[in-house]
Amino acid sequence: MTQTLIDPAETARHPLIAGLSRNVVLLAAVSFFADVSSEMVYPIVPLFLTGTLGAPALAVGVIEGVAESTASLLKFVFGWLSDKFRRRVPFTMAGYALAAAAKPALAAAFAWPAVLFARALDRAGKGIRTAPRDALIAASTDASSRGRAFGFHRAMDTSGAVLGPLIAIALLAWLGDGYRPIFLIAFIPGVLSLLALFAVREVVNPAPREKLPPLLSFRGYDRRFLVFVGITLLFSIGNSSDAFLILRSRDLGLSAVAVVFAYVLYNVSYAALSLPAGAYSDRIGRRPLLISGLVIFALVYLGFALATSSWMVWPLFLVYGGYIAFTEGVGRAYVADLVPDERRGSAMGLYNASTGVMLLLSSIIGGALWDVFGPAATFLVGAASSSAAALLLLTLSRGSPRA
Repeated sequence: MTQTLIDPAETARHPLIAGLSRNVVLLAAVSFFADVSSEMVYPIVPLFLTGTLGAPALAVGVIEGVAESTASLLKFVFGWLSDKFRRRVPFTMAGYALAAAAKPALAAAFAWPAVLFARALDRAGKGIRTAPRDALIAASTDASSRGRAFGFHRAMDTSGAVLGPLIAIALLAWLGDGYRPIFLIAFIPGVLSLLALFAVREVVNPAPREKLPPLLSFRGYDRRFLVFVGITLLFSIGNSSDAFLILRSRDLGLSAVAVVFAYVLYNVSYAALSLPAGAYSDRIGRRPLLISGLVIFALVYLGFALATSSWMVWPLFLVYGGYIAFTEGVGRAYVADLVPDERRGSAMGLYNASTGVMLLLSSIIGGALWDVFGPAATFLVGAASSSAAALLLLTLSRGSPRA
């Protein structure tokens, strides 16, 4: 596929809407359709595993941990490759294609190892596309509106995550416990995301003056960026898969449909807050929003640990959307602030990898704690790691740049 090459400065000078360039709007649409596809299946995969296939909670943790860790490692590798070849769009396209192909693979699964393969395929696609796509968003945006751009992208991405489970709910009402047809139907919006991606144009920057360091080299990174990655790793120790939130909701007495509705509520909150959070970070800096998000996470996980009734799930999921809105887009904008464009793919890959490289360990620990000590232990560990990360981020140099 031949891509039209455009200068990043030209992209920034000609926004399509309210400071958002054509590329940013198109990539937001791509993510919208992709998340409709992914979120149609994500909240029902734990139910499919434990209900239909009879897998234990530990298997859920292993599957989600392996899948997300695979994605994390690939984010680092393909972010670096997109810097090396100075191309973002081909990697983005390949990643979304793999994710779409994973949906029929889920429908064909008749044992939990097959679900592991399908989830790993889906997350591999995410790993290939994420860092190049985020670097493309940063290069297609003026620095003064970077938080707004990432916030808008997360808002559209999460709007798809609202619509996807709603479609799943309608299909569950129609099909009962027939999960496999839902996995097949989810393939359709995945294909739509690929079609939208064909309209995205490549942004090529001038060749860097220095040779790109090797993949595992930290040379040239801002010290604050590396410290931020370390803090993210600490947080990730207790940030086990959201599948445990879904299982906890079932454990407290919600029906399968009610669980999906609670997950929709979380995504509504996330979508509604992402753009305001990103825009606000353009004004006051990124760290206050990031610290607030970590504190919210700790409080929500403490709430899930102590919850005794199903009604408590609803406000907890609503507040949980605030955590992700204050950390996802804002965190990526913060990374873009700290690194030059020619290292941005690598930096985005390293940051995104740090948010998931511990997920295999944290999800296995979470599943084991659940099976041995009960669900409260899983969530107390998450609350503790998030609190520690928030305290460390509070001490990070106050000279951290704004957009």
